[in-house]
Amino acid sequence: MLIALPHYFTVSRVSLNSSLTKRFSKKSKSRDRAASTIRANLMTRSDDFEVGRLVGSYGFMNITSYSTMQAGRDADFSSEDVERLRVQDVGEGSVKIRLYEGRVAQGPFKGTRVMFKVYPGQRTGGIEADMMAANELNTHSFLQSNPMDVCPNIQILLGGFETTTGEQWLAFRNDGKYSAADYAKVKSEGISKDQALGEQKFWNPYEQELKIKRRRIFVIKLLRGTLSGLAYMHNRDRLHQSLGPASVVLNTTAEREAVYLIPQLRDLAFSVDISYGSLNNGGGAVSDGLWRRASAAGAFTPMEKRAFGIADDIYEAGLLFAYLAFVPFCEAGLTDGLSLQRLFESTFQLDLYAAREYCLADDRLLEAVKFLDIGNGAGWELLQAMLNQDHRKRPIAEAVLNHKFMTGDLL
Repeated sequence: MLIALPHYFTVSRVSLNSSLTKRFSKKSKSRDRAASTIRANLMTRSDDFEVGRLVGSYGFMNITSYSTMQAGRDADFSSEDVERLRVQDVGEGSVKIRLYEGRVAQGPFKGTRVMFKVYPGQRTGGIEADMMAANELNTHSFLQSNPMDVCPNIQILLGGFETTTGEQWLAFRNDGKYSAADYAKVKSEGISKDQALGEQKFWNPYEQELKIKRRRIFVIKLLRGTLSGLAYMHNRDRLHQSLGPASVVLNTTAEREAVYLIPQLRDLAFSVDISYGSLNNGGGAVSDGLWRRASAAGAFTPMEKRAFGIADDIYEAGLLFAYLAFVPFCEAGLTDGLSLQRLFESTFQLDLYAAREYCLADDRLLEAVKFLDIGNGAGWELLQAMLNQDHRKRPIAEAVLNHKFMTGDLL
């Protein structure tokens, strides 16, 4: 039975197709037809939906590839500048997204729970907000164009609309409102509470052992779902380009329910088309930064640029792997994604085995180290491969999924 959501309201609107879809960058005719077909099946009127409470807001994380700079006698950079430039640029985007709960109000999907992602209009968010909304809609439309081949690890777009104030409302099926970041935060806070209780919490030593095993199983399944979604995108010539803990949605955070866990990728506003047709046409504004970095890394031909883009996504997935290998296994506030990234990139220059020795010396990081040590260091081996300085040596998503650490056979 559907639980009614409180305080619904109606949004004044114009059709989604009226202006937003006109802002799409031009693709090949076959891709246009596929996207047009699925857009025709989307719900595009505000009357189709009821909007509930505000869930929260956030800015997109924009992550760029690791790159090194050679300091020579004639360089104009100090050693501090070189170290600063060697680290990835990570920052929250200027476009703030609002999230609302809701449901479908009429039609064959009546009662279906949805999560609205609201992009600000041009007056508030500028042209960047419109570009991001259009790109996200276009990417989901393309990925959902074959109803017989829909990936369970990517959020499902049901429709959307544009308001009279220019806001873009995208409606996604609500299969879970908690992110991987929420999961990690809750578990790290739980560790802090357990430590405060001391021996009173686990009078049975096997209880703690079972809890750690469940956590390992849950994290690996979370990573497998994420990489499965990423592999699906790459096999269909799409990059994610904004992969992080907040961009993975979970249908459960209960580790006892790991068997039912279905992680889903969201936040496809920075997704890039890496089909050869798009690469030959130069891509669009969303991909300009990516291709500048590709050129700086020596990737010039369409094939080289495509490989660079895939490797860039794998690097982001590696940072997510590191985050989930550490944060849920450590006390609250001890570390976070950015701290781990700086530790690996700047302090140890992506030498993960040296980083392991450092982490091993800190008892508070012991469970994370032991997790990655499974299978004679299989976790460190995989993490080192995904964060390889040379983008040409990073594995593709399918290879990551087939790695012995990811299969779960070692647990």
